[in-house]
Amino acid sequence: MTEIKINQALDLKNTPCPVNFVKTKLKLEEMNSGEVLEVLLDDGDPITNVTASVKEEGHQILKVEQMEPTRDQGSYGRNTPRSIKNYWKLIIKKV
Repeated sequence: MTEIKINQALDLKNTPCPVNFVKTKLKLEEMNSGEVLEVLLDDGDPITNVTASVKEEGHQILKVEQMEPTRDQGSYGRNTPRSIKNYWKLIIKKV
């Protein structure tokens, strides 16, 4: 399988809706047609809503991949994990 060349990346884990879509849209507006954006998003509404909104904007979804769970570093102490969270990698080609 051909490797996808990533031109830009955004880590939007722990970013609420609709802010995560707004940041994705703004980044895509900065990019040239044909370039590829990788976006990391939380499980649930973020991956569902951002994927749907990007498609509605006319961009191409190249890949949606669930990643290994990570520990969310909460505000309970320097390195005290608050919870384990699932997240997704969304690969978008700007049209």
